Amino acid sequence: MADPVRPRTGRWLCALLLAASAAARAETDPTFLLKATPEDWPRYFPSYLANGYLSSMTGPRGTESNPAYLVAFMDYKKEDIARPAAIPGWSGIDYSTGSSTAGQFWLNNTRLSDKSFADYGQTLNLYEATLTTHYRYTDDSGKRTAVVVTSFASEAAPHLAASQLAITPEFSGTVQLTFWFTLWAEHQPRFPIRTMNGEEMQAAVAANDMTVLEPLNPATPDRAPVWYYGHTEVRAGEADARELTFWLDGRAIEGLSMAEAAAVGVPADAQPSDVKLIRTPYQLGLTLSVPVQAGHTYRFSKYVAVARQGWGGDAREMLGVASAARAQGFESLLEAHRAAWHTLWQSDIRIEGDAPAQQAVHSDLYYLLSNSTVDTAWPMGACALTPNYAGHAFWDSDSWVFPALLLLHPERAKPIVMFRHRTQQPARERARQYGVRGTMYPWEADPETGVDHTPYFAYGVYREIHVNADIAIAQWQYYLASGDDAWLREHGWPVIREIAEFWVSRVTYNSAAHRYEIHHVVSPDEAYDDVPNDSFTNAAARKALQIATAAAQRVGAAPDPQWARIAADMYIPFSAREQRHLDFDVSVPHDKITWMGSSLSWLVYPNLDLPMSPQVRRNDYEFQLHELKVHGDDPNEMMMVMLAVHAAELGEGDTAGQWIDRNLVGFLKPPFNVRSETAANNAGYILSTSAGFIQSFVYGLTGLRITEQGLTQAYAPVLPSSWKSLRLQNVAFRGARFDITVARDAAGRVRLTRVPHVPS
Repeated sequence: MADPVRPRTGRWLCALLLAASAAARAETDPTFLLKATPEDWPRYFPSYLANGYLSSMTGPRGTESNPAYLVAFMDYKKEDIARPAAIPGWSGIDYSTGSSTAGQFWLNNTRLSDKSFADYGQTLNLYEATLTTHYRYTDDSGKRTAVVVTSFASEAAPHLAASQLAITPEFSGTVQLTFWFTLWAEHQPRFPIRTMNGEEMQAAVAANDMTVLEPLNPATPDRAPVWYYGHTEVRAGEADARELTFWLDGRAIEGLSMAEAAAVGVPADAQPSDVKLIRTPYQLGLTLSVPVQAGHTYRFSKYVAVARQGWGGDAREMLGVASAARAQGFESLLEAHRAAWHTLWQSDIRIEGDAPAQQAVHSDLYYLLSNSTVDTAWPMGACALTPNYAGHAFWDSDSWVFPALLLLHPERAKPIVMFRHRTQQPARERARQYGVRGTMYPWEADPETGVDHTPYFAYGVYREIHVNADIAIAQWQYYLASGDDAWLREHGWPVIREIAEFWVSRVTYNSAAHRYEIHHVVSPDEAYDDVPNDSFTNAAARKALQIATAAAQRVGAAPDPQWARIAADMYIPFSAREQRHLDFDVSVPHDKITWMGSSLSWLVYPNLDLPMSPQVRRNDYEFQLHELKVHGDDPNEMMMVMLAVHAAELGEGDTAGQWIDRNLVGFLKPPFNVRSETAANNAGYILSTSAGFIQSFVYGLTGLRITEQGLTQAYAPVLPSSWKSLRLQNVAFRGARFDITVARDAAGRVRLTRVPHVPS
């Protein structure tokens, strides 16, 4: 089956193509380009290609078969927690220079080395969401081939992904190429995590020679024995040697069905002399034998279509989609994909004067955009479309990712709040389970059903109930930013109202002190379990109740008088002597070594921003820094990214800049800026920290807040002294589009200006 784009041949033309490719890369802002070199091989921390619906991890050769996932496609094996089911790997392409007296040599089985992979480079282009890998491959017999691999998950056609392998052999003969799906074996062992406590979990890991929960090498995630992938059972698979296609139907264990199909495109002047079917318990695909001539370039393409129950059809339908993509051609699909990403980047954050921070902003935005959807009701897992943190939805989705997207990409923020509306019923059932009213959303929600899937060994976090306020705050923020009264009435208000009912039933009135309190909670600094009056929880609950009163008035409903009364008398622990907030009730010693030290800086988190005097704000900040030094251990990045916001609110631009710089060290895993939970661990793909870093600019340095009055200035803007400007490009707010710039005026004072956005 010929690829519609006929390959160009000849050494001179290959050189021309490489020159054109280099010129195109040179035109791209280098802060959009993340590059791997041979130095990265020992520490290669995979990134992923994703479009919000499907993903595939990356590999250094560009041809490996890598784990792949679908949005909210979960395995529900009995006694385990829900976890993302790895779908058959779609990225694999292999290449052999042919048989010789020494045997047959396959590219993917060749050890990475300077000899075998000379002139190596791999680029993750954030601006167009492509992965391009090039090298001069030399097999063990000495045959050499120039290789260029380009892959993407289409933003323009979400069911599609594609890879192209371009080879320029330095010999004539017959080569083999294999295109396949990897049918992953079920991960072993599977633990009954729904019933195992922490000690049992550790013992089970040790008994299975999974000796530690720490990474075995720089590219292995922490807690890999716990965050393993779920399983997709392949129910049927077929291949057609004449049409160069293969397809399958599968189902996650006790979960949804899925389908996957591939069509292979070959050059018109490299028609296969032989095609063999591959059908084993672990592979489904085709091996092609192709005659080649030295110095000619041949481009082979693999078009993949994927669907899951409720999003697309069966394997036969996906086969039609893959075949249609082949008829359209690789370059045409790639151009449509690029155009879609270029449109996304019309909303951007631009820094003049700090290229490393700019590159981090672009990589963080890439990870947020590549995991978000439009016109759905799916949340974003804590670690994106990967199995880390089991793909569950935490408060990360509502309090971290949602605000980061809201002003730049409101259409991608909306599914997060819609998910909470869609999953109200399991939250109601959970409230009844715990003897409270309204809705009690879980700490770890299954992204498909909304049902609680917190591991038993972490089940104490059922007391980390601030998530029920975080959700209400996000609902109200969406309304304030959109101005959509119909949405509030139909979707936001029901969520806000029932969360308010939860808080009414969860508070305790202290008649002696004439105040409302909240007992038996887990602090955001989670080492403090079962404490009374956690300040962040109480402050968030108060705001949720205030929101409920305001929302009722907007939709013409009668607010419960208890909401305003409880909010007015909610206790927020405070030290009058030190003129600062306390983390929780004074009866609880603040003496544990934790990975946050304190949670006081979260009181100034932009979506909460507890009202306080400038002096109290400063005292809270100084206490937070002191506790990080005295009681902090390998700080969590979710705290570290907030310190830039806290410093900005104090008017300290240079200090905010120092915290921004600090968040570039250790937390960004090479070569693709994958953010980890701490600088020392490899719990990667943490979207909340990418989002928190983005909030440092959108709300921190600008001082902007989303309020009933509009997009207002809560604080004077600041800039690090080495920066020339910060620009939020194409901000969306209540139907208008703005460019917002923070820069110095002629007198050297930092000013914020906003002008209507003019599309480029």
